Amino acid sequence: MVLLDASIVNVALNSISGSLGTGIDGLQWVVNAYTLAFAGLLLTGGTLADRWGARRAYLSGLLLFTAASAGCGLATGLPLLTAGRAVQGVGAALLVPAALKMINQAHPEPETRARAIGIWMSLGGVAMAAGLIGGGLIDWLGWRSIFFVNVPIGLVGAWLARSAPGQPPRPRCDVWTWSDS
Repeated sequence: MVLLDASIVNVALNSISGSLGTGIDGLQWVVNAYTLAFAGLLLTGGTLADRWGARRAYLSGLLLFTAASAGCGLATGLPLLTAGRAVQGVGAALLVPAALKMINQAHPEPETRARAIGIWMSLGGVAMAAGLIGGGLIDWLGWRSIFFVNVPIGLVGAWLARSAPGQPPRPRCDVWTWSDS
């Protein structure tokens, strides 16, 4: 969903522009709000996956991304759509590193882990290509459908992820302070 959304929105920009009455400057924010939030918080997402546990971070990111997708689909103007895209980016920043951590936990052997990550990356490539195919969805159901399609996928993904083996969160390290005593 993370990579699909990055590419399919680009395909929908013309429809979004006509529907919301915005120009290229507004459309840039629709794209960049997602990209900036995702890229800017990716390392934080990895840290939170370490602190909270991968499954909890994954579920949090997935549910946040799913809720933001619904918000994007319901957006009545450019500011709401842009805010929804930023929240999608935050969810994606939690989702991606947690997914990799879950793969790492599920496949401790280097050979099987490499294969699993290869499959995960291949599916990401398929998702990017599917974004281009999403033009049919946009023509048939409108640009809002590209966001609404994430809702059932996200809910099924969350339901499936609940059965993934969990790992307890990493214990929090207390900050040591120097005292004069």
